[in-house]
Amino acid sequence: MDDEFAKLIRRINPPRVVIDNDSCEDATVIQVDRINKHGILLEVVQVLTDLNLVIRKAYISSDGGWFMDVFNVVDCEGKKITDGELISYIQKKLESDDGFVPSLKGMVGLVPSEEHTSIELAGTDRPGLLSEVCAVLANLDCNVVNAEIWTHNARAAAVVNVTDNTTGCAIKDPKRLALIKELLCNVLKGNNDLKTAKMSLSPPGVTHRERRLHQIMFDDRDYEKIEKSEGGRVQNKSCKPHVIVSDCTEKHYTVITMRSKDRPKLLFDIVCTLTDMQYVIFHGRDDFQL
Repeated sequence: MDDEFAKLIRRINPPRVVIDNDSCEDATVIQVDRINKHGILLEVVQVLTDLNLVIRKAYISSDGGWFMDVFNVVDCEGKKITDGELISYIQKKLESDDGFVPSLKGMVGLVPSEEHTSIELAGTDRPGLLSEVCAVLANLDCNVVNAEIWTHNARAAAVVNVTDNTTGCAIKDPKRLALIKELLCNVLKGNNDLKTAKMSLSPPGVTHRERRLHQIMFDDRDYEKIEKSEGGRVQNKSCKPHVIVSDCTEKHYTVITMRSKDRPKLLFDIVCTLTDMQYVIFHGRDDFQL
């Protein structure tokens, strides 16, 4: 009954996206209005990020079961979006009522399929790690189709898509996969490492690769500070972002204020982190300047 009622509400209030090139002098304004659901902000930001759009400003509001966000965006050259096909694609994507499926560009190498095997890795970071992982896979007669690796706080996470070098198909033999896991975990295991190196296959379903890497790093607790390296030197001495966490008791909110140097996909990374921590963003204002 609840599902049918929710469907009725969605039919009465369909998603609405307005893309405006007139109201702002130096950016395209994208306004998204739709029924709120958990993770909707991340999905919207993910669509814009996958298209290599830069979010200059964002106004976020999701009170009362309704989601309304306004984004000021430009392309990678700092110009407004003028391509009619791209504007139509963004509007269609954000107004989709079936959930957002990543674009073909964002899906390359992300989905477990008959064509390749998606391997997820987590372990200790060090120079040459990716080269060693690829060397192990090559020795096991695996062809690396594509790979992405992230590192932070002496930890590393990777999603590597491989095929059998002979057949060009996905690797499904349990014994061979077990051997790949054993050897890769040996490579990922660092000296005096208290954490266990991990190798697993990507879970079934459509998974955005950068989203998955966020989840792997979070599960690996990469946010825990590493005070000293193996050589005894203190790490993390560089300038850090300024973050203030305070309570707004009268509205039952926690207010997070962040200030840092801007970089590509910053808002996507922030929203991913808060979503992984099971927080819901009700209101927000973001200003990004180079």
